[in-house]
Order: sequence, then structure tokens, then C-alpha cells
Amino acid sequence: MKKLFKILGIVVGVAVVGLLCVMAYVKFALPNVDAATDMKIEPTTVRVKRGEYLANHVTVCMDCHSTRDFSLFSGPVIAGTLGKGGERFDQTMGFPGAFTSKNITPAGIGNWTDGEIYRAITTGVSRDGHAFFPVMPYPYYSSMDDEDAKSIVAYLRTLPAIDNKPADSKADFPFNFILNTIPKNAQPGKRPAETDLVATGKYLVHIAGCAECHTPAENGQIIAEKMFSGGREFPMPTGTVVTPNITPDKETGIGSWTKESFVARFRAYADSTYKPHKIAAGEFQTMMPWTMYGGMEPKDLEAMYAYFMTLKPVKNAIPAKFKANTVSMR
Repeated sequence: MKKLFKILGIVVGVAVVGLLCVMAYVKFALPNVDAATDMKIEPTTVRVKRGEYLANHVTVCMDCHSTRDFSLFSGPVIAGTLGKGGERFDQTMGFPGAFTSKNITPAGIGNWTDGEIYRAITTGVSRDGHAFFPVMPYPYYSSMDDEDAKSIVAYLRTLPAIDNKPADSKADFPFNFILNTIPKNAQPGKRPAETDLVATGKYLVHIAGCAECHTPAENGQIIAEKMFSGGREFPMPTGTVVTPNITPDKETGIGSWTKESFVARFRAYADSTYKPHKIAAGEFQTMMPWTMYGGMEPKDLEAMYAYFMTLKPVKNAIPAKFKANTVSMR
């Protein structure tokens, strides 16, 4: 019996040592991505304009890296906060930790090289080598056209500097280990020709990260066979928003929408006469930054519609798009 306990002790000891070695590797050797390249991005007028369009209306970097006023419908960005960071995503919203967006104005990343900013966008790895939580959808940005990623970098350099030091992000156990396994080297794609509507739409939908909010998830992983079928819940101060089905299912999705109605749904928020209305406790609210996506060019929205209509319809009725509560707005 003593011999058996001795053998069991050795087995357990080896297992513990092995586990500790794996944890140490994941914690200190990962993420395993290439070093930032020594690139110098020329801030041409064309690049800055393209980067401004992407960061504000497609990839919507400014959605999370600015301050949004959720006392108004869709939480429009507060003037004077563009890029200052500080938005918090924590356990109350279903996240495995407390994550705060970085200051991406020159006051926050002005001393980063172009290569370091480019790597952060396309791999999710910070200047010091730590992994970002993928509430910043870098797994989608990783396949962004190289020129588009460079354009965003060029645009960020033009933002007015705002002195703001957001709190550090902190992941809960065991996600503080898992987080390091997520970043991968970028695999830049190619921006399709605008004449190819479906391919252009697919590209835009991907870098906009539409699937991330409009696909059900289990244990933090989206369910591939239910892609774009909605039903994902996002707790908010006045209640929980439930994302809609955007597959071309005619009964539960957007299959009955026309191209014109799809474009109009977005562009309504770009109208100069539109003013977001006040939201009271318990009233419908949304995480969808309509005022940002509303600035997408009609041709890009038409391309996205063309792509959505090629998807497999998924029947998934969303019983309620909003579950009200009585929590006051922040």
C-alpha cells in the first residue's frame, strides 16, 4: 500500500509540475507573434481620409476608444472625446474581467512606432507584448487589407491629443492565461474591386466585426452554424439588448428587406436633421453605434446587403429585442 501511495504521489507531482510548466509557458512565452516591423507610414491625404472613414464608420475604432453618451439613443460619441479611451467593459456586461479601452490619441500612443500601432491593430498585441482582450475585434482586423490598416494608423496620428490615462485592463482567472493564446500573426487580405459587390460586402462585413455581435456564442466562442442569426445579449444600464437575426431568412431575418430599405436604415442616422432622443430607465436602448455606421457610403452599404443576401438563411426568431430593467443611466 505504501508503494502504491508513493507511485500516486509521484504521478500527482509530475502532473502538477507539468501543469505549472504549461501555465508558465502560456503566461510568459505567449502571445507568440512577430516583432513589430520598422515601417514608416507616409500620412498622405488619401490615406488619412480612408483611415478616418474606416475608423469612424466601418471598423468603428472610435466607438470604444471615445466616450459614448448612453443617455441618448445608440450612445453617440461625446464631442471632444475622440480617441481618449477609458470605456470600461467588465463582469456586469458578461466579460471575464475588467477591460478598459486605451487612449489612442497622440497623448496615449504618440511615442509608439508606426509598426507597433499596426501590429496592435492587426494582431492584438500591445507595444510591451501583452495581449489585448478581443472586445477589440483584432481577429477580424488581422485579415484587413494592408493599405487599409496603414490608413488607420495614418489617421490616428492626426487626432488631437487628449491627456487621459485609462485604468489598466485585468482579466479574471483563468482567462488571464487563455488571453495570451488568442493573438496570431496578421494574414492581410486584399480589398476587393468595388465592382465586385458581394466580395466587397463580405470584406466590409468582416472588418466591421458584424458576426461578433450578431452570432450566438457559447463559452465565448461564436457558433459557426448560427452565423449572423442574432440572439446575443448585451446588458446595458436600462436593460439587456438582444441582437437581431441578419441572415436572409424571410420570416425571422432580413430576407424581406429591399436594398433600398437596408441602406435607408443606416443612412437615416447620417441625416443632418437627426437628433438622438433621450433614453429613460427601462426604455429601449442599443449598443449598435448607429450614428457611426450611418456614415457609411451608400455603395458600401449596398455591397454589404448584396453579401448578406448570399448567406444561408437561418431561422431564429428573436422573441424580444430588449429586456427592460430599472437601472439608472450612467
